[in-house]
Amino acid sequence: MNRVIVITGGTAGVGRATACRFARAGDRVAVLARDRDRLSATVSQIDSLGGRGLGIECDVAEAEQVNDAAARVEQELGPIDVWINNAMTTTVGAVGSITPAEFERVTRVCYLGFVWGTQAALARMRPRNRGTIIQVGSALAYRSIPLQAPYCAAKHAIHGFTDSLRSELLHDGVKVDLCMVQLPAVNTPQFGWCRNKTGHAVQPVPPIFQPEVIAEAIHRVSKRPRREVFVGTSAITAIVGNKLAPGFADHVLAKHGYTGQLLDAPERARADNLFQPVPGEVGAHGAFDARARSHDAVARAATLLGAAGTQLALVAGVAVLGAGLIVGARALLR
Repeated sequence: MNRVIVITGGTAGVGRATACRFARAGDRVAVLARDRDRLSATVSQIDSLGGRGLGIECDVAEAEQVNDAAARVEQELGPIDVWINNAMTTTVGAVGSITPAEFERVTRVCYLGFVWGTQAALARMRPRNRGTIIQVGSALAYRSIPLQAPYCAAKHAIHGFTDSLRSELLHDGVKVDLCMVQLPAVNTPQFGWCRNKTGHAVQPVPPIFQPEVIAEAIHRVSKRPRREVFVGTSAITAIVGNKLAPGFADHVLAKHGYTGQLLDAPERARADNLFQPVPGEVGAHGAFDARARSHDAVARAATLLGAAGTQLALVAGVAVLGAGLIVGARALLR
């Protein structure tokens, strides 16, 4: 049976790839975003792939807009089965270079936008006692990195919010599934859109994955809900590493966290999407196609096998981490 899916930030990057994945399954897909032209292009793509699209102009930082969008989805497409919180924006730079307004905006979109989306979905799912809410998270919800304090803080906050809410739903006997999908570095347009205060062009920290890898994991979780899924061995290694040796990770990131994100090329003058959308059709991919991976066997196994698979993936992550710690330790001692 075809389902009704809502995706915030659904017109580019992971959101766009995820909208296409659900469209191929024949689902009715509502995408929430700010840019009208990109919404129209995304809806056309959803329809061409076999789904039924609905585009709604919405700034997820505004709770009223999110709630109005949810009401419109149910009016035009039917009861919401799956709500995916994905919208994001960010400012890259040292903490001292980021203004209060920039910190606030990233927090409103990347954290409060998830809260407003979750509340809007729950208000409709709870009376029906069914539904799935998926939070698109990150390994940075566990292990923060330099130059991305606003985004890392928001991902930590989403994790805490979701865990609190999950306990409340269990207490009340509400059968709405809450899932988190923790991402590795992904090849999305965001790295050409973010507000960049470093003076250098920026990149996702390798290894980089294509957004379709994430979209596939999200789709599988929507079919077989899991508490949490880690996508990519790099995400698993970061999470496990931070649990085992957080102080060591601090020093490694102090030495390598800048060079891993900053390219040798200077940042060119361009618009950013912090307060206003960047116009133009871009699709799901960013500028790193030549370096991005299009599959991840560990992520697939963990998602398919559920909790047991995740534990196996974590064991694999510990093994990878051990090798990484040895290499990192040698680098620090040079």
